[in-house]
Amino acid sequence: MIVTISRQAGSQGREIGRALADNLSVDFYDKNLIALASKKSGISIEQFERYDENASNSLLYTLSIGASAAVNTDYGNMPDVPVSDKIYLVQYDIIRQAAEQPCVIVGRCADHILSDRKDCAKIFIYADIALRTAHIAKHLGISEDKAKSIVRKTDKSRANYYNYFADGKWGDPSHYDLCLNSGTLSVQGCAALIKAYLQQRGIL
Repeated sequence: MIVTISRQAGSQGREIGRALADNLSVDFYDKNLIALASKKSGISIEQFERYDENASNSLLYTLSIGASAAVNTDYGNMPDVPVSDKIYLVQYDIIRQAAEQPCVIVGRCADHILSDRKDCAKIFIYADIALRTAHIAKHLGISEDKAKSIVRKTDKSRANYYNYFADGKWGDPSHYDLCLNSGTLSVQGCAALIKAYLQQRGIL
């Protein structure tokens, strides 16, 4: 049983994923994937954080970040591959390995990477932009204007990353098994609803 969670910025997708993992007593992966991938590849955590869920399907963008970085993956050493692609491939390996055990994985194209798994539930978390903006503003202690800018930029970044590396379009409802409006339920309520879906589907 694997659950992948894609989410709009400020929709509390990470919190919902954590609550679900705790409820199911399974491993939870989000930014901790960065540390695992950095250790595996030899690429610094700082570089992973720079390119984390941040890419573009623009050739010029790919060329602009194409500085060489030594890295070892299950595909061998790749000295001439752009850093963003190397980082994706390392995370690909880590996600495939993590999915050998039941877990919840947030973001990082996990739904695409595990698309061959029959026991993988692909969830998309969304909410009204006003609610997401308010959540980010409160969480970061910033104005709502600044928070709204962060929400829009983060969503755009995640969409570019997903659309560059994965099949399908980020946020397209037809690409997910369940789309959930987190503005209508609490974090625990959303986690309970996803758990009920897993039970109904017969993968839990």
